[in-house]
Amino acid sequence: MEFIYDLHQRMAEHKVILVYEGDFTQETTKSILTMTERNLESSGEESSIKKKIFNVMVEALQNIVKHSDEVREKEGEVSPHAAIFLIGHAQNIYSIMSGNRVRNENLPNLRSALERVNSLDKEGLRELYKEIIKNTTLSDKGGAGLGFVDMARKSGEKLEWAFVPVDDEYSFFCLKVNIARVKETV
Repeated sequence: MEFIYDLHQRMAEHKVILVYEGDFTQETTKSILTMTERNLESSGEESSIKKKIFNVMVEALQNIVKHSDEVREKEGEVSPHAAIFLIGHAQNIYSIMSGNRVRNENLPNLRSALERVNSLDKEGLRELYKEIIKNTTLSDKGGAGLGFVDMARKSGEKLEWAFVPVDDEYSFFCLKVNIARVKETV
């Protein structure tokens, strides 16, 4: 029973305002978006910030639904795409966080895409976005590689990410996108 208290304390410590762990489907995604939209409406948050949060959430949730790799369970059964999605809120920043399993063989391409996005400034992201749209080639899972670019563009921040090894076949892909409530002026 202490687990519940410990979890509560850790979530409070990290300013987590929403968390979902489990199977992600289109229905789950709709529910999470609806719940977050209601919470943001009642919080009185600025519409421009709400729009950024919502846009980044959609991309992060689509990433989980479309790009989690199936995990083989005992005797050849395939488990659903269990993953985690969180939103944190510190004083001047919202953090959209997600995590899902990916095959280790997919890590080099994923790492390369993330590094490329993080290496670009605002103008570079805009040009890459246009390039991808112009040369759209959908992957076998339905994506054209726009998700990371769009999250970086909407947030105005670098993407934070890590691959945590799970076993010889899988790693857990952790992604964090920060959205500043107020841009500080220098």
